[in-house]
Amino acid sequence: MKMESSRNDFYEGCRSRAIMLALEEDRYTGDITTLATIDNRQEGRAVIKSKEDGVAGGVEVAMQVFAACDPSIEAVFHRRDGQIVNRGDVILELTGKLAPILAGERTALNFMQRMSGIASRTRSYVERVGHTKAKILDTRKTVPGLRYFDKEAVRIGGGVNHRFGLYDMMLIKDNHIDASGGIVPAIRRAQKYREKHALDVKIEAEVRSLDELSKALVCVPDIILLDNFTTDLMKEAVDYVRRACSGVVLEASGNIGMHNVKDVAETGVDYISIGELTHSVRALDLSMTVVLT
Repeated sequence: MKMESSRNDFYEGCRSRAIMLALEEDRYTGDITTLATIDNRQEGRAVIKSKEDGVAGGVEVAMQVFAACDPSIEAVFHRRDGQIVNRGDVILELTGKLAPILAGERTALNFMQRMSGIASRTRSYVERVGHTKAKILDTRKTVPGLRYFDKEAVRIGGGVNHRFGLYDMMLIKDNHIDASGGIVPAIRRAQKYREKHALDVKIEAEVRSLDELSKALVCVPDIILLDNFTTDLMKEAVDYVRRACSGVVLEASGNIGMHNVKDVAETGVDYISIGELTHSVRALDLSMTVVLT
């Protein structure tokens, strides 16, 4: 419980620092356009709308942006994170002084558009495999400094977060295996390290062939990652693992997209990791319009 609380504090710190940094890089010495054209006492209303269909994401983050600009800004949530939005729908309505609302506009929209895009794409993947037990995972292929937001958007879209960073899971990949002299010594060393340091983390091992899979199963890692397997080979691997060691969780990764994710899910794997969710984001088109009071 203490570790979980510490991690939550860490994630919250990542979010708060990233928001303040984003505002600072945009304003620097000040929003000179707004300072020149808007009376700092002038109040008004602004609405953020969606210009296309999708899934709302980053709504709570946007409000944290505006609160950092002016805590007195009031908001009405017409859509919450994870809810469907259609073209023309109002997502968020803001009331207060116009100057801080305008100063936070682009930063808030940048977060919302990216997070909504990730959430929308994730939802499409989740729906594609909904008839199976497979869950959609994200990866660490995120924009540096924005990992919290990218992974939160995946969760909002119905996906599952994989490890946040290098510290909360041991993922033994090809380079670790080759440098360790093989998959068995790599897994054994990881297990010994976990035991020695009393770490409450899972060990996942990547395998590139059925031969590596059989060797990995001898060590019984918590998760086995089937890397770049064809669907036929993946089905064979799933059947083999279920007979040999039913407690091991299976993840599929590599060259998986919307074109074949359904076939991959139907092989019986537990998880499918999709790098595209966060490394090739198409933002959802949103806009903010000011309405004077």
